[in-house]
Amino acid sequence: MAGRARGALAVAESEGQEVRVELESRLGGAWVTLAWRDVGSGGRPRALLSVLTADGASTALTEEPTTGDGFAWTGRLPEGAATLRFTALSRSAPFALDGLTLRRRSRVALALGAARRRPDLAARAVYWRLLGLKLRGRGLLAQALAHRAETGYAAWIARFDRLGPEERARIRAEIAGWEAPPLVSVLMPVHDPDPRVLDAAIRSVRGQFYACWELCIADDASTDPAIPRLIARHAAEEPRIRTLRRGENGHIARATNDALALASGVFCAFLDHDDLLAETALYEVAKVVRDDSSLVLVYSDEDKVDACGHRFEPHFKSDFDRELLNGQNYVNHLCAVRTDALRALGGLRPGFEGSQDHDLLLRLAETLDRDAVRHIPKVLYHWRAAAGSGTFSDRALARAEDARLRALAEVAGRRGARAERGPQGFNRLVRPLPEPPPLVSVVIPTRDRAELLALALDGVLSHTAYPNIEVIVVDNDSHEEATRALFARHAAELRLRVLPVPGPFNFSDLSNRGAAAARGGVLLFLNNDIEVLEPGWLAELVSIAVEPEIGAVGAKLLYPDGTLQHGGIVLGVGGIAGHSHLGIAGDAPGYFARMHLTQEVSAVTGACLAVRAEVFRQVGGFDANALAVAFNDVDLCLRLRRAGYRNVWTPYARLIHHESKSRGPEDTPEKRARFEAESRVMRERWGPELRSDPYYNPNLSRASGHFRL
Repeated sequence: MAGRARGALAVAESEGQEVRVELESRLGGAWVTLAWRDVGSGGRPRALLSVLTADGASTALTEEPTTGDGFAWTGRLPEGAATLRFTALSRSAPFALDGLTLRRRSRVALALGAARRRPDLAARAVYWRLLGLKLRGRGLLAQALAHRAETGYAAWIARFDRLGPEERARIRAEIAGWEAPPLVSVLMPVHDPDPRVLDAAIRSVRGQFYACWELCIADDASTDPAIPRLIARHAAEEPRIRTLRRGENGHIARATNDALALASGVFCAFLDHDDLLAETALYEVAKVVRDDSSLVLVYSDEDKVDACGHRFEPHFKSDFDRELLNGQNYVNHLCAVRTDALRALGGLRPGFEGSQDHDLLLRLAETLDRDAVRHIPKVLYHWRAAAGSGTFSDRALARAEDARLRALAEVAGRRGARAERGPQGFNRLVRPLPEPPPLVSVVIPTRDRAELLALALDGVLSHTAYPNIEVIVVDNDSHEEATRALFARHAAELRLRVLPVPGPFNFSDLSNRGAAAARGGVLLFLNNDIEVLEPGWLAELVSIAVEPEIGAVGAKLLYPDGTLQHGGIVLGVGGIAGHSHLGIAGDAPGYFARMHLTQEVSAVTGACLAVRAEVFRQVGGFDANALAVAFNDVDLCLRLRRAGYRNVWTPYARLIHHESKSRGPEDTPEKRARFEAESRVMRERWGPELRSDPYYNPNLSRASGHFRL
């Protein structure tokens, strides 16, 4: 169906797979508020909203639920906006569009609305616009005007984590049709918990949809006589419960290993004596194990539950990430390991109490192929956070942190690295540099802006504690006297070469030309608006980049005001890709301390990107033909991943990025047309990857890279 927007109002009513609403040409570039209802949706998005320009370019718009079946979007329509398009997200759940309205917004109204909602963002939007960075100012303004900043977890549970009668019947029918369902052994070490929470934990196993389980309980010499009585009662009622009682307290590792000795299942799942399994937990584990016999490690998302049964603080995790696992045990809980692999490792190790699970996973991951690990992006485990629960780790936090560091130190030592304590008590893996350190070729494309380039060159040449550097400045038609004077001042610097490359600005081509002229074994692509903050930044990047399985390595980039500009790139944000945790305080931990931890990412920004020269050549360098300016870094990183390499972001290399000061914003018709063309290339080339970033949980919003529901 197609309707027509006249003035400030457009109404379209339809039911089906797609609705198109034509716009008047004068709305291109205007700030507007769109509002509509999707009848029967209950506020759950069933359609993707995008706007098409006259030349066919498409930009996705992220709607916000308002009340009931209502949705709204406030923002700036692209230049040349011609058509609104609503496309069904699922063939089985068509949408019913009703009451679409469009209202133009004045700058005064927008500013006042933003100031009421988010005065901090509104102030920063004004700041960036005054500096001439209109795109960044617009983005902050749109963020401040969003109708809803974040979904409440209780509302998310009600909408996405409740099983209706039909779904329950479907799961039971599916299980009934399985031949030889795998036995899952649940290992539960017990020592003096509150009897009520132990009873709830056992009942959460007995209440599983999936029936092919056994619960192996090892009572670690509990002193409360109610505990063995409670365990015995459950075991008498349920033959799938196997129990033993230790004669003396040996702590969690020994108790878990005794429970493991009772196990006869193909996989063992770990359950603390005070926590709860979701009723579908073992079904979900058994399902993936049945589908893939090569799996060794399976884990899920988790949340916490308080004494009143209220769930909070969900942890929506990434897929398997070796780097993140070095720093924190993000895998637990729910965690299930193939039983023969668990026994081959000797189970849990006494002496690592408080971090015994982390120690196990670090040892397991040493030789584990990525394909042997499966992440289930569902909340299947409820971790009790209540006084009196008796969790082992709560008793000695300092000892647990020490055990965590020792566990990584053992693994690191076997590869010539070392472990250090990082922020918030987490681990940091410090890799050694090769001896001698490889030559690093720093490639800096530039066109004038001598004041910025001077700052970047001074930081690299005078304030970087790396011993083997060459700098290649790729000069793209600089003509200002200040730039010529800058080059003259550095004429005697043997580590610096200026490579003239005239012609239209093409970041990919300039970078490729610099790489071709480079002599170093490691290439560092660096924007001319980067400012060095600390001397060890380059050694950190190189120490990671030289490892054989690593592709691109990126740094933590800050805006001049100290807020975060780059914490890695998240695919799908804004339709193509966006920066993780953009705009948070530079020292803020981020989502579950992610901004304090080295981690794998799908891509890093080309503003500071280190990669081995041979790997860069292997994948063909930057795409100078189709991606001259935008998304060339994302494209390169995705080709590196396709070739089998891991891309890494580290918070231990910090720099300031004066973003886009040298090139300027995308504010001309020519630049916008080029940006839309490059966006189309990315969607056509990487569509499936853009819809499914392995390091960004599918339960999180793609409206921004802030890890929100």
